[in-house]
Amino acid sequence: MSEVKPFDLNIEEILENWGISDGIREIIANALDEQKLTDSKPIEIFKSAETTWHVRDYGRGLNYEHLTQKENVEKKDHPHLIGKFGIGLKDALATFDRNHIGVKIRSKHGEFTIAKLPKSEFKDLLTLHAIISPPSDTLFEGTEVILDNVKKEDIDKAKSLFLVFSEDELLEKTVYGEVYQKDEDHANIYINGVKVAEEPNFMFSYNITSLTVQIKKALNRERTNVGRNAYSDRVKSILLKCTSEDVATRLKDDLQEMTRGASHDELNWIDIQEHAVKILNAKNKVVFMTSAEQQNNFNFVDDAQSRGLEIITIPENLKAKIRKTRDLEGNVIRDMEELILEDHQSFKFKFIAPEELNRHEREVWNLKEQILELIGGKPRVVKEIKISETMRRDPSSFREALGLWDQESRSIVIKRDQLRKFEDFAGILIHESVHAFSGKLDVTLPFEKELTNVIGRMCRSLMRQ
Repeated sequence: MSEVKPFDLNIEEILENWGISDGIREIIANALDEQKLTDSKPIEIFKSAETTWHVRDYGRGLNYEHLTQKENVEKKDHPHLIGKFGIGLKDALATFDRNHIGVKIRSKHGEFTIAKLPKSEFKDLLTLHAIISPPSDTLFEGTEVILDNVKKEDIDKAKSLFLVFSEDELLEKTVYGEVYQKDEDHANIYINGVKVAEEPNFMFSYNITSLTVQIKKALNRERTNVGRNAYSDRVKSILLKCTSEDVATRLKDDLQEMTRGASHDELNWIDIQEHAVKILNAKNKVVFMTSAEQQNNFNFVDDAQSRGLEIITIPENLKAKIRKTRDLEGNVIRDMEELILEDHQSFKFKFIAPEELNRHEREVWNLKEQILELIGGKPRVVKEIKISETMRRDPSSFREALGLWDQESRSIVIKRDQLRKFEDFAGILIHESVHAFSGKLDVTLPFEKELTNVIGRMCRSLMRQ
């Protein structure tokens, strides 16, 4: 290019709702996109005079062709760029002109300023033109936009819309996007690094890098005020891919707040609650219980905590959803029932042979046949009666059982300390015998009915003596 040429931008007055910071936002967005497209060094934003600011990238350099209004195919096909519409630069130039901001753009392809000139063939119409001059430096690297009459507040406001200029702490990166520590007052929602919304009650800030069709439809030219309905599914997808300790710890703390109604909005999603459980179960020694379970099972809670397990409070609907499911490492989720099962499977009896009993214990033990005669003799289903130093925990109280009917070995097992008193031993022996021949569990109507029948038969037998 050897002469100055005007390039009609075909703009009169538009975008009255745009302020100076909106125009600067578009300049920064273009610079960041060029940085990504060319994998060049980071962009620079700096001040050279009191109201003169520079936005500089180190890409291929602006050409007059970039001033035409068309969808940028290169940007359209790149999944992680900001601009797509092909009109951001023109909108920015129009905004600067309306707000009396001086503009100069430098690249190796030319130098650009703006001015209002008559439209070709229609001299009564003044439109905004880019005035293109030959480059002052044909080796200039990238594009530099120089803005005059700009306040620092405008620059700061524009920069605040970009993740790259924030101090948000990255917690985890996933295939769908990134999770960040939120600000004190609110969480930010970014799409490809540009803030599109604020969430006052989200637990994390998010940068969505894999866009859904719904998000693409919701993005307007300004990329602001995008509604939650557009991005909530993608936020869920991001969280469901998280496995880090940082995210897990925050999810755990928020789960505990659910019973008080003080959790963040992400925990309102049941699939996020379930995923939080899966992370925690894989990474920590925990057991999940509802508030009601904790209130009704003090012994269980004490025992679990004595084993170094942390009690995580969960709502009733979540308990039903996680039952018998597995965590991120393939382990079954440990709830109250699962811990009881683990205890049952790992337990080993310490059986005592009759000859190991002391004299008093043997005297009580030797009365077992006489006791059973009161109910018609030893049930035929019972193969053996045993004494053990240790006992499995009773599922209802989570204390060591005093006696039990072990259907697998067809044995009645009685805890050794029940031999101290005849009454204790006799009561346990009869109780477990009823379990054996009835096949019914404690605290059930069939068992209570059978026990009542046995007591009646015992009374009849005693009265005949």
